[in-house]
Amino acid sequence: MPSERKPLLLDFEKPLVELESQIDQVRQLAQENGVDVSEQIQQLESRAGHLRREIFSRLSASQRLQVARHPRRPTTLDYILAISDEWLELHGDRSGGDDPALVGGLGRLSGRPVVFLGHQKGRDTKENVARNFGMANPGGYRKALRLMRHAEQFGLPIVTFIDTPGAYPGVEGERLGQGEAIAVNLREMFGFEVPIICTVIGEGGSGGALGIGIGDRLLMFEHSVYTVASPEACAAILWKDAQKAPQAAEALKITAQDLRQLGIVDAILPEPLGGAHADPVQATVTLKNALVSHVEDLLHLSGRQRQQQRYDKFRRLGVFLEGAA
Repeated sequence: MPSERKPLLLDFEKPLVELESQIDQVRQLAQENGVDVSEQIQQLESRAGHLRREIFSRLSASQRLQVARHPRRPTTLDYILAISDEWLELHGDRSGGDDPALVGGLGRLSGRPVVFLGHQKGRDTKENVARNFGMANPGGYRKALRLMRHAEQFGLPIVTFIDTPGAYPGVEGERLGQGEAIAVNLREMFGFEVPIICTVIGEGGSGGALGIGIGDRLLMFEHSVYTVASPEACAAILWKDAQKAPQAAEALKITAQDLRQLGIVDAILPEPLGGAHADPVQATVTLKNALVSHVEDLLHLSGRQRQQQRYDKFRRLGVFLEGAA
């Protein structure tokens, strides 16, 4: 029988790990010596629960980024397979290729047919290489556009999942028209009349995220991030020092809480204590309930109303008044 995988720990979880290790040692000693220490263990477990709540209630922007990048965080396909009644993945951009970094297809959400799209990362190094670490090539965005046009033609809601450090920045991507592919998606998504709901499930980076991120509603998981550039890249550009990434993360306002306050995010989806990877089932239930609710709300509007509200929503972003405090 294979042994269970060891949990992957983040640096700020060290005090909690030490306490949980202490609990295991006390329990083992009690079993070896036949001593009843249930009361002491209960007290230690209570302390551990309190410490976990305290840690995850005051995460910094850079710490939330670590949670968003956790290798065991649920991926697009994890969520799609869990929330859809039926799922048929479709492949190809009809121009000669299929990009595994961006997946999509037809599914049913609470019985309603929808088109699902999303960036797909891997679980390990081998799968990440195959998926290009979730960094889509132009063919991936053209595949997404093909499926979205299919949704528009047949009146199907579009549900997208954003989880990428950015579009693939290599020479081959530029040669094949990366910027043009993303720009066309932006233009077309503004024109669709079907409901579009976008959810940042992990890391939403730069134009790679925006390529499937224009929607009527933008949802974010509590510990996900959404940014114009990674904090490491920002620090390298501004200070020529990637070690200042935590400082850049704070300045960039990348967290769901910051973006909700700025009016960019429409709703924050709470995560299980410890992050979505700590309890994927609960995270899936939260996501499905939110998607069903928002789809139902949007279906009460006409196509033209949804189109106009989407346009107005994005026109309001970045508007501010400058004056004396």
